[in-house]
Amino acid sequence: MTLEIERIEGDARERTGLDDTGGDHYREGLERLVVSMNDEGDLTEIGEIMQHARLTALLAARLEVEDTYRLHPEIDDEEIGGPVFVIGLPRTGTTALSHLVGADPQFRSLRIWESGSPVPPPEKATEDTDPRIAVTEGNLALMDEAFPLMQTMHHTEATSATECQDLMGMSFRTAHFDGFARVPSYLEWVVDTDMEETYRYHRRVLRLLQWHCPPTLWHLKTPVHMFALDDLVKNYPNARFLWSHRDPTEVLGSVCSLIHYTRSWSSDRDDSVELGAEELERWSLAIDRAMDFRERMGDERFADISFAEIRSNPLKALEEGLDRIGIPFDANSRAAVAAWARTHEPDAHGTHSYLLSDFGLEAEQIRERFARYCARFDIEP
Repeated sequence: MTLEIERIEGDARERTGLDDTGGDHYREGLERLVVSMNDEGDLTEIGEIMQHARLTALLAARLEVEDTYRLHPEIDDEEIGGPVFVIGLPRTGTTALSHLVGADPQFRSLRIWESGSPVPPPEKATEDTDPRIAVTEGNLALMDEAFPLMQTMHHTEATSATECQDLMGMSFRTAHFDGFARVPSYLEWVVDTDMEETYRYHRRVLRLLQWHCPPTLWHLKTPVHMFALDDLVKNYPNARFLWSHRDPTEVLGSVCSLIHYTRSWSSDRDDSVELGAEELERWSLAIDRAMDFRERMGDERFADISFAEIRSNPLKALEEGLDRIGIPFDANSRAAVAAWARTHEPDAHGTHSYLLSDFGLEAEQIRERFARYCARFDIEP
């Protein structure tokens, strides 16, 4: 078996009984991704099955989104508030910070259970009992059993705020696919491609999700936004950013360890040394682009929060961060976030161990590459 675009499209249409994808913008990304996975991914038979299922599910979700809009064109009148985007290098506390924001009732977050299955649109009255929650919990339990180390690297819950990778994945234009399989040619293309239409579709899905399930002030998160912030703000002109920071020598080892593990689910290839070089290049590029964007736009949209602050005093870190970007943090918000933090201590699911040398990297090499970043944000080793 090799991945085939026609089979992915056929299976998605058969699953949904639908054929309107809202245009063919998605197809170039899907084509490039499939070629890269086939030629460069070294997928096992199980890996091919897993990736076929993932790509089919994303296209099926897109078909269902378009059908819902066909039946309810009024969804397009929904106004998206904000959003507040959590950005920063991966493994800098972006997930913990995103979960803190997600616990604040003034925000609408993208939850894991609705991310990959946005249709039917969630309802406010049943958002805590939606049957997709139980399905997602079951899937996460199976994943934890099959891949137990993931708990120590990236613990998730069905109702947690999650990265908006599925929303970008419906256009098949996101660097997230690099985490599931080795796709260097696709990655080289996607970090330089026009992302304006991808973010337009991202916003289209948000409108559907908030249609019957407010609030409308959104919070979203993923480090890969840093590759294309100019295209992001074309679709979200009122966007603001919480930017988390950590010593890049800690970041790169953790990133490589996580990706090396998740890729191993689909491939037997040991690409640890080349992975180190790839991730160093990838994330130094993302940081440079984000810093250039900030220099053009000014600091008013941004609040900087350190990894140490997120771990040591999360409530204070979030309150001060929101204050810097002009968002109030009242007693209800404070109580809800404090309650979440009390039941989600750092390292509650174990600690993540890794060595830079496993990935052909040295601390001095990383510090040299990120010198501008460390100097700009006073990041000490």
